[in-house]
Amino acid sequence: MSSEHKLEQRVLRFIRDNDLVSGGTLLVAVSGGPDSVCLLYILNSLRYELGIQLHVVHLDHQLRGVESEADAQYVAELARHLDLPSTIETRDVMSYRTKYRLSLEEAAREVRYTFITGVAEAIGASGAAVGHTRNDHVETVLMHLIRGSGTRGLIGLQPANLWRLGEKRLKIIRPLLTVSREETEIFCREHRLAPRMDTSNNALSLLRNRIRLELLPVLLKYNPNITEALVNTSRIAASELDFLDLASKVAWENTAKLVKNTVVLDKEKFLYLHPAVQRYLIRKAIVSTRSGATDPLKDIEAVHIEDIMNVLHKQAGKIIHLPYGLVFSVEYDRYLLGTDPAALSPYPRIEEQTTLKIPGNTQAGSWLVTAKIIKRAQMKKGSPFTAYFDIEKTGNNLFMRPVLPGDRFQPLGMVKIKKIAEFLIDVRVPHAWRARIPVICSPEHILWLPGYRIDERVKVTEATDHVLKVVMKQTRTT
Repeated sequence: MSSEHKLEQRVLRFIRDNDLVSGGTLLVAVSGGPDSVCLLYILNSLRYELGIQLHVVHLDHQLRGVESEADAQYVAELARHLDLPSTIETRDVMSYRTKYRLSLEEAAREVRYTFITGVAEAIGASGAAVGHTRNDHVETVLMHLIRGSGTRGLIGLQPANLWRLGEKRLKIIRPLLTVSREETEIFCREHRLAPRMDTSNNALSLLRNRIRLELLPVLLKYNPNITEALVNTSRIAASELDFLDLASKVAWENTAKLVKNTVVLDKEKFLYLHPAVQRYLIRKAIVSTRSGATDPLKDIEAVHIEDIMNVLHKQAGKIIHLPYGLVFSVEYDRYLLGTDPAALSPYPRIEEQTTLKIPGNTQAGSWLVTAKIIKRAQMKKGSPFTAYFDIEKTGNNLFMRPVLPGDRFQPLGMVKIKKIAEFLIDVRVPHAWRARIPVICSPEHILWLPGYRIDERVKVTEATDHVLKVVMKQTRTT
């Protein structure tokens, strides 16, 4: 059996073993380099056996001028030579990078896959094949290790994954993942092909290039079989994480829930879990809050997860800031992970002081405050947002405002003045809620902390004749 046929059979077996294709039209992303050209020729020779039709796609990123234009012409000619349909277009990656403040690699990837997804949607393709090889896989593992991505980073590239950006979805398959870059180059030479060489692959400003050109040659001196060692490590990590995924599914269902794009973790149940499962749930929580992201865990490194692990037993109010504006906060009986720790607060934001109509209705931000003067006999037990006062003690000059530093009141039933901040700690109000809690005041002192307690000094007694009834109701959220 010729080396060419052996390579084709290896790729065919890999495709079948990993169930990468299921008929229909498959896009083949061809840059013009040896890997993608080899991929195109092998898939073309296997298309009848696999029951697929091929469609070539190529994007000129407009980053290398005449060189990238020549790449596009080369791919177009390749498709014509194989009698395959193709879609070849250009995009301004540099403008996209500037607009969205991305690295050049990130911008090129997003633009490229957005283009490929558009082609797939237009022609009804089932997915796209890319020319990633075993070398790319090893470089990715090393890149993740250097960045501190944790155990999950050891997985590297997978035979297939779903690329996502907003509402866009695209299945990406990698048929050459067990094939080395050297083998694709040999394949091209044996077929007398002249693939294009991307000079940017030699730019040491890119981390992947430095790993390939500088780090790997050094590692090979320590271990000539470093590639196989990293591939095996990746395989083992993927297998063990797959088991952890299954084992942690029940833990997630019992411990976590997603509310208003904030993950709520039951503190008691979470602390009972093994640390490995805790780390898994933290990562899953991050993914859950970034469901529209292409790579939800990008820039989330092992150090971020460990920062969270280190505060699990800290007192309520402790917070950890993560990339993308995410915040992990410790509360009394739960943990929250989201972009706004106060998102689950029952209180809307209150921005300014508002004078209340006594009696009457007052719209104060998102609150509707209704004040009535009634007889003591008309008092009925109400909600925590209904309060009764002796109007002779409160007067008619009342207003609502946010809690301010240093605020004090005398909680009903107590004989001493207490700082509101201390009172809120005593009644276990989550730290993130406290800035949203309003207070009802007179010029002399605070009368009521809505939802919690009125002031002892304005309570209704048997001597009270006229009662001020105040009801607070949310009319909209902010």
